[in-house]
Order: sequence, then structure tokens, then C-alpha cells
Amino acid sequence: MLTGYQRATGKWGFRNHVLILPLHQMLSAIAREVEASAPGSVAVSHDWAQLPEKDQDRILHTLSGVPANPNLFLTIALRLGTPIEDQLLAMAKAKGATNIIEISLSDEKSLNQLRDSACKVALKQLELAKAEVRIPAPISAIVLGLECGGSDAYSGITANPALGVASDKLVAQGATSILAETMEILGAEHLLAKRAITPEVGRQIIDVVTRYEKSITYEGIDIRGAQPSRGNIEGGLSTLEEKSLGAAKKAGNAQFTGVLDYADQPGKAGLYFMDTPGHDIEQLTAFASAGVNITVFTTGRGTPTGSAVMPTIKVATNTEMATALPDLIDMNSGTIADGTQSLEENGEQIYELIIKVANGQLTKAEIGGHREFNLSRLYGSSL
Repeated sequence: MLTGYQRATGKWGFRNHVLILPLHQMLSAIAREVEASAPGSVAVSHDWAQLPEKDQDRILHTLSGVPANPNLFLTIALRLGTPIEDQLLAMAKAKGATNIIEISLSDEKSLNQLRDSACKVALKQLELAKAEVRIPAPISAIVLGLECGGSDAYSGITANPALGVASDKLVAQGATSILAETMEILGAEHLLAKRAITPEVGRQIIDVVTRYEKSITYEGIDIRGAQPSRGNIEGGLSTLEEKSLGAAKKAGNAQFTGVLDYADQPGKAGLYFMDTPGHDIEQLTAFASAGVNITVFTTGRGTPTGSAVMPTIKVATNTEMATALPDLIDMNSGTIADGTQSLEENGEQIYELIIKVANGQLTKAEIGGHREFNLSRLYGSSL
């Protein structure tokens, strides 16, 4: 049986976090101090201060979606007291973030007082969050993020297609599943487009990859046929297309319901593709902003990345790495290559683990305190 916390919006969370969210770079250290002083709370850090105007829209869109994630009982927003923060919080409320407590430096008059007030509020809210009881939830409550990082030659034949089995089973029961990383479907986009629920959705998948390629080729770079990262090469991958064919298998065989821009929330259940960079942490941040409530992250090289907002399940593509990094890996799909499990059996095991983690079982990333967060930019860096 699946259990969770139903929010006022009708969405479901599988964690009941109190999030400390700084709305400016200079308050990130305070957020971490509050997290340390209020055990059980979670905090994120980021470097948003002053950005080019075009990047600002992307940052506001991303940050405003995070407080609306259904895994949050409440968000404590640390702010300076500026008009742009008013805009961000209004956007968050429009996206369904109903539980936000604002604590402003302009009101508190000092960073020390800001920290002390936030700690007091966090401790009180944590008690309220702990008092909430899980209730039975439908499988359709699951919004699953599909992620891979540190891919190797086993990724496309073990963990990724096994995750695809689990994703298909969830989507068939009314859940939502989101594949991302535009760079990592390069060369496989035509295969995904054939699975689109309508021709228009198919064209959108092709258009996303075309737009990405144009953003690279104007620099004189021909990315098709290029080599993947050094770690991918050491893991046995030869080209980006080979990597893409394996990465796409995380999405199973279901039809694609739609295409999402970075950090956009899906409007209805189904399988989606989200246009994100290939950077693992930027993708997880987009998932958190989009309302994803649980993520499965397949890895062939071992990746410690986690999220403050979503439980992140790590699945190894090979037994050697799973054995070497037991503090990072939740499950081994290398058994498929070892011949001790079938693809379907391993996929069913991933499905069952998703349910267990949704019901409260902690992931290795949660136990290890891996709470990475990074804001994606298109046009420039902070000034």
C-alpha cells in the first residue's frame, strides 16, 4: 500500500519537510545555520544575487516552483525585503505554495536576529510536521523523475531499461514520469518522437533537440558524433549517440504525453520529456521545482548527488561499483548483466523500492545528507 501526505492542492507528498529557502545568495549561509540548529529541517544554498535580465526569468521560475513541491510541509523563506522577492513569492503562491512563512532582514535588522527568528519558527513547524499522519494514497500520486549520471557501457542494458520497466508500470496505473536531459537524447530523439501521443508532441521533442543543437553549433561545435565525458569513456561509452540510446531507455515504452520547458509542472498524468541541461544537479533542481516527489537516479560510475526536496534512489548499473560504494547505492541492476536476474525481475524490484521509499524508507542520499541544489542559467553568471 502507498501512503503519503495530501496537500490542499490535491497533490501528494512522500516527505513532510520544513524547507529553509534563501531568496538571495547572501542568506544561504544563514539557511545552513538554521538547518543545523533545527534538526529535521532541510536547507538549500544557491548563488543567485544579481543576474542578466534574461537569466532572471529562468531563476525566478525555478525558485518559485520549489515551495510548491508537495514533499514540503512548509517553506521558511529568508529574504532581504526587496520587490523582486515579492514577485518571486507571488509566483510561488500562484503555483500552489500555500505554506510559506517569510522572515525578512529588513524587519529583523540583523543577520543574527534573522537566524534566531528562523530557528524559532523552524523548531515550531517541525513539531507540527511530525504530528501529521500518513494516509493511503493512490499510485497516481507518484510523480517520478528519471535521472542518470556517470553512465557506463552497462547503463543501456541494465539499470536504464530496468527503470523503464518500473516507469511503464507506474504510468499504466495513472502516475506521472518525467525524462529529462536534452543533451542525453541527442541521436535518439526520433525514436522518442515516434512514441508521442500526437504528432504535435513528436514535433516538440524534435524541436527541443534542434534548438539545443543550434545553441551549440553557433560556436562552431559539431556535437553529433562527438565523444561523451571522460568518465563515460572510461566506463566504456564511445559516442554521445551511444550514450543517448541507453539514457532514453529510462523512459520505457510508454507514449509521451507532452514536452515540458525547464522546471515546468506537468498538467496531467503521463510520460513527459523535460528540456533540461545534462548537469545532474540542475536537472534535479528542475524536478523539484516541477513537483516531482520521488526520483530514481541510475549510475555506472557512482554519483553522490541527492536533493533536499525529493528522495533520490540510486541504482547501480554494475555489481562491481554497487559493491564498492554501499553508502551511495540503494539497489544493484548489475545482476542483469551477471545473469542472476532478468530485466523484468529487476524492473519490478525498482518499482517495489520506489513504493518503499515513498512510504518513508530513507535513501542512501538522504542518510548521507546529500542535498545538492543548483540554479540553471542560459545567458550568464552572477555578477
